[in-house]
Amino acid sequence: MEILRVGMIGTGGIAGWHARQLLELPEVEIAALADVNPDSLERFTEKYGLHRAAAYPDYQTMLDDAVLDAVIICSPHTEHYRQARDVLDRGLHVLIEKPMTCTSAEAENLIQAAERSGKILQVSYQRHCQPEFLYIRDTIRSGEIGKLTSITASLYQGWREGTTNSWRQDPSLSGGGFLMDSGSHIIDVLLWTTGLTPVEVKTQLHRQGSPVEIDTFSSIRFAEGAIAGLNLVGHAPCWHETYVFIGEKGGIFFDNGKITLRKAGEEPVVPKLPEPATNQDKSFIDAILGRHEVMVPGEFALKVVKFSEMVYQAAGYVPDVMPASD
Repeated sequence: MEILRVGMIGTGGIAGWHARQLLELPEVEIAALADVNPDSLERFTEKYGLHRAAAYPDYQTMLDDAVLDAVIICSPHTEHYRQARDVLDRGLHVLIEKPMTCTSAEAENLIQAAERSGKILQVSYQRHCQPEFLYIRDTIRSGEIGKLTSITASLYQGWREGTTNSWRQDPSLSGGGFLMDSGSHIIDVLLWTTGLTPVEVKTQLHRQGSPVEIDTFSSIRFAEGAIAGLNLVGHAPCWHETYVFIGEKGGIFFDNGKITLRKAGEEPVVPKLPEPATNQDKSFIDAILGRHEVMVPGEFALKVVKFSEMVYQAAGYVPDVMPASD
């Protein structure tokens, strides 16, 4: 069996999710870890039993020293571009946590770097692997509810309180607030499941006393004729995620994981969904091994970045991030 040697940049928060999923794969060895925080690096190594993995105080030293096939990036958002670019320039595959980058210029540069290197660039939007969202996408594509006329997508989370004094509320590291962070997943679902093309956005936002935006309410018009409301509330008492997709023949209602298909005059249908068949890490490894195509390529993640820019521009809000250049 071919063993793929994987390095990880960043060992906080979401890195644990990736480590658990990678450790389930017999064809993967987590061979190296890099983090500027030695305490985080030590805790991560102990928690996941990665004592055989080489540990580095910075990712560039890891790239210089370790023998790797791929790298997973779990660092603050504004660092994604430079780190992913360096990984690709070393001829290594890369999986980037969301968002791919903080500007469309950076995203386009990364796509070009991946094309030059011939290596896989995948972005970690896990809902592409989840049966609920695959059902929504496939049902829309099949024409079951007819041509889409309107969509509502909403996320509520206690993000403001949960990220106080962290890098997520430092615009120089986060590139933005709730929309750039958890909200990126909701934008992903809105664009991926529907396949629609946004052409106009109107937005109101509120910082709620934070250096970054916390709440955003956006109305969207798509080239295909549908309209949508995107509501991202980072100052809320709990997590609550909802979507409504209305078409000319019916609607799909998603409420915290429960899906109902409704048509006028008919009984509601609650579909029976299969167990998940993959996840963002397994799909990344499978793509490297040629088992299937990349589930979330850079070309799609670029659409999420561009849409995020549209929202910020509509609100007259400019995050403290400058586009990276070659």
